[in-house]
Amino acid sequence: MRKISKFLYWIPRIFSILFILFLAMFSLDVFESCNGFLECALALFMHNIPVLILAIILIIAWKHELVGAVSFALGGLLYIAQMVFNTLTNSFEWYMISWSLIIAGPAFFIAFLFYLNWKKKK
Repeated sequence: MRKISKFLYWIPRIFSILFILFLAMFSLDVFESCNGFLECALALFMHNIPVLILAIILIIAWKHELVGAVSFALGGLLYIAQMVFNTLTNSFEWYMISWSLIIAGPAFFIAFLFYLNWKKKK
């Protein structure tokens, strides 16, 4: 029983770190189009705002698992809502909404793991 609780404690935190690094990887495309150091630094900062927000949420969720569960679930829902809105306003290609599961799916899974951890701790 002790081993399961230790596993359940660490797995959402490790997955959160991996997910945040996965999202940060998408910001590396700014180096193709920037001309100077200041422009690159500003573009990199702008692309990493969601990563910074998730990192702050992870720091809070490290002790308060319910915050992690709610935040990651809301993040996934907001991403799907944004994709639906963009699809409806720009072009009506429904298969693009399924692409959002690449981002929202892991967020929902991490939220579920944080919820399980909170439930077990409670």
